[in-house]
Amino acid sequence: YSDPAPVATFAHLDSSLTLDRSVFAKGLFPAVDPLSSSSRALQPEIVGEEHYRTASEVKQILQRYKDLQDIIAILGIDELSEDDKLLVARARKIEKFLGQPMFVAEKFHGLNGKYVPMADTVRGFREILDGQHDHLPEQAFYMVGNIEEVKEKAEKMQAEA
Repeated sequence: YSDPAPVATFAHLDSSLTLDRSVFAKGLFPAVDPLSSSSRALQPEIVGEEHYRTASEVKQILQRYKDLQDIIAILGIDELSEDDKLLVARARKIEKFLGQPMFVAEKFHGLNGKYVPMADTVRGFREILDGQHDHLPEQAFYMVGNIEEVKEKAEKMQAEA
């Protein structure tokens, strides 16, 4: 940010969320950019070691995916190393999993809102990071509540195919 007023204000906030039109354009709600958003509460002493570690790894994968965007646009995904291809696949699943059917966004996505406990959300991201769901299609992670719903959606998609 270049405007001094927001920059000065941000120093006094515990958290800042950056809404992003490109996230909204992907149909992901809430349309928050996790890389430019921050929270002082995201500390192991406050949220716990597992939550902190999982959130940090999610941000690292999303940052690496963002760094690879130009290479993907120019050369295509097939030119990436196998490790980067796997990272991209997981990052896309993470992006989809970040978008949740929230009550306040029902009019945008037409789905009933869902409440997902924090522990379920952290566990879901941990399982994605650990590769437990590499075999599931990316679309199964879109607009679901928890990781169990991802599995159910993937089974339904496979049955319909």
